[in-house]
Amino acid sequence: MNPVSALRPDRAAYPNLFLAPFAHMQKTSATLLIIDDDDVVRASLAAYLEDSGFNVLQASNGQQGLQVFEQNQPDLVICDLRMPQMGGLELIRQVTERTPDLPVIVVSGAGVMNDAVEALRLGAADYLIKPLEDLAVLEHSVRRALDRAQLVLENQRYREKLEAANRELEASLHLLQEDQTAGRQVQMNMLPESPWVAGDFSFEHQIIPSLYLSGDFADYFRVDERRIAFYLADVSGHGASSAFVTVLLKFMTTRLLFEFKRSGTLRDFKPSEVLGHINRGLINCKLGKHVTMVGGVIDEDTGLLTYSIGGHLPLPVLYTPGQSRYLEGRGLPVGLFEEATYQDLVMELPPAFSLTLLSDGILDLLPGSTLKDKEAALPEIVKAAGGSLDGLRQRFGLATLGEMPDDIALLVLSRNLQ
Repeated sequence: MNPVSALRPDRAAYPNLFLAPFAHMQKTSATLLIIDDDDVVRASLAAYLEDSGFNVLQASNGQQGLQVFEQNQPDLVICDLRMPQMGGLELIRQVTERTPDLPVIVVSGAGVMNDAVEALRLGAADYLIKPLEDLAVLEHSVRRALDRAQLVLENQRYREKLEAANRELEASLHLLQEDQTAGRQVQMNMLPESPWVAGDFSFEHQIIPSLYLSGDFADYFRVDERRIAFYLADVSGHGASSAFVTVLLKFMTTRLLFEFKRSGTLRDFKPSEVLGHINRGLINCKLGKHVTMVGGVIDEDTGLLTYSIGGHLPLPVLYTPGQSRYLEGRGLPVGLFEEATYQDLVMELPPAFSLTLLSDGILDLLPGSTLKDKEAALPEIVKAAGGSLDGLRQRFGLATLGEMPDDIALLVLSRNLQ
């Protein structure tokens, strides 16, 4: 008896192989190509997978399988290893050379470890050994490989979009240098809506550039159905070069949010991890710029605020009716030290409150001759302003400011304040 044929299953060895599934299967438009020189096994696998909702093509040997593959471009290939004219390993090699991202699943009775290792090394997505006790295992492997291939395709498209976005950013930098008016419009368009209401929370901001473009930036957005993220950033320096970094900040946070939703690699979306991600990105860009930042995430279900400080002064000011105080926290600036790490701090938000974030340009408007005096005055001004952005505008006279030595940014989030 041929030793390879002896390893192939017959009807007695496959108690479930020749039974079509009775349960309702998820329909799909994916096309599969099954290559196996055992007509009974091939036809049975094809029948099962067709009943599971797949379009199935068949070939009886590797050479024929390669021809069917080239003519029809299936979404996935299932093949045996021991076949006449062209073996499964050579087939995998040629298929992956033509279409590197196409998944190939080996279903073979030749359960030799070296073959399995070589098949996987050549790019096979899975290796299943005959006889299959339950064809649901094969279907699960097929769906998992198709899902993985789809994710690879989406990631490739996303990379292409990122590359296009990078080219647009480079063009935007050139435009900022040549046309400050257009640059200001780009920057203003990136800022979030103000005011913006999400659930019980209201967000407002104001950016006052010392030059035509600002190195200060504020943003807020939903992470998912229960979480809201926000941050205020102050880029070192002034003008177009600092304004470009605010574009980069928006790009990096948007990309991180996309990756979070796409793959779930940062399921907690911790502010400390966001600051760490931006820190690495700025250092890798080698722009010679760093940022001080405050970032936070509000969990609407628990009422908790998780926040992180990246070298930012002044600290956020928490206002509740009748009192105000600084939040605790410290940390290194973002984009300056490769070894920098950031800490998450958690607090329960009061029923009625506002949280005021300001860039250090506000220090020029505070009374006092020393930094200590200015920092001591700020919570009292926030308290006198009732914790509102309009109140702060009036207290600081923002509507009538003349030329300022530094940009000023204000972000106020509140809940249940009249």
